[in-house]
Amino acid sequence: MGFFDNFLDDEMRLIRDTCKTFAEREIAPFADDWERNGTFPRELYKKAAAAGILGVGFAASVGGSGGGAMQMLMMIEGMMRGRSTGVAVSLGSLGIALPPIIAAGDRALIDRYARPVLAGEMIAALAITEPGAGSDVAGIRTSAHRDGDEYVVNGSKMFITSGVRADLLTTLVRTGDDPHGGVSFLAIETSSPGVQVSRPLEKHGWCASDTAEIFFQNVRVPAANLIGGEGAGFPLLMRNFQSERLALAGYGYVTAELALEEARRYAAERMAFGRPIGKFQTTRHKIVDMATRTVAAKTMVYQVASRLDAGEYCVREVSMAKNVAAETAVSVSYDAVQIFGGLGYMRETFVERLSRDARILPIGGGTQEIMKEIIAKAMGL
Repeated sequence: MGFFDNFLDDEMRLIRDTCKTFAEREIAPFADDWERNGTFPRELYKKAAAAGILGVGFAASVGGSGGGAMQMLMMIEGMMRGRSTGVAVSLGSLGIALPPIIAAGDRALIDRYARPVLAGEMIAALAITEPGAGSDVAGIRTSAHRDGDEYVVNGSKMFITSGVRADLLTTLVRTGDDPHGGVSFLAIETSSPGVQVSRPLEKHGWCASDTAEIFFQNVRVPAANLIGGEGAGFPLLMRNFQSERLALAGYGYVTAELALEEARRYAAERMAFGRPIGKFQTTRHKIVDMATRTVAAKTMVYQVASRLDAGEYCVREVSMAKNVAAETAVSVSYDAVQIFGGLGYMRETFVERLSRDARILPIGGGTQEIMKEIIAKAMGL
């Protein structure tokens, strides 16, 4: 029995194995091309839905496959075997776009949007960040003014994952003056007149994941697309952040695991001065340190996920886990590149991709610095 097996039941292992098989068959053989091209076929969403992957973490009553935080981590562990974090996070963008609709939307919104997204027939993205407002969501300026049975939306959003190809944007808008109480969620279809989507933004990592800047110019949205009422945006967003940050922590420890695997393999094969470089103490100790940090991060994330599934309030611990896992991903992938030497700097190696992909983790979903402020506040500092 492995170190982490006591956390897992048969259902969790099945999810991980199903996602791993899917990723190795449907993603890994094409990952290099998709990374170079900055995109992947839209049909992959339908394939993932048919395999039950898109529905993980969503109740069967809304078209999902069921499961909670641990099941979500199992999906991430399996999907990362496709060797492209960008593909995995794009397929998973519904994991942050749909929860507000399912938690606070009426049955009509769920049927119109959640079910088709979970079936792979629509693509959903979460639109929060703006050019002048990232982690500070109280700074949101995109406005939505009520006009009869519609809202008129003006503004822009930046760095939106899956934004280029999205059919649906779960969009945070300002409906009032109060910094927190004046924000609301609207479900906006990208086919609406006045919605303009940029070309894919070029990024340091997650290259196969499309990322967009989106503009709204007098976009008319049915008032029925308001999610949870005016002023309900901030609490919905705070709840959403917990699952998003836990998912990013999951990508963190899995990135470290994959980099460690690659480093161990290469250290056993690469010869220097007549013996494998893994036989040198400096390399052995580096690998030991990488493994220690990875196991520590994974253990913490598993513990937090288990507590969330038990219904505990874990805002502080989620923020800690995100920071620990993100730092681990960055440091372990950096060390893996070092072990590979010059080859690790080449785009042809997986560790080079992992090291680039890791860098967003201390930034996305709330920066490392914001996480520390949340932790400090929870500690009464």
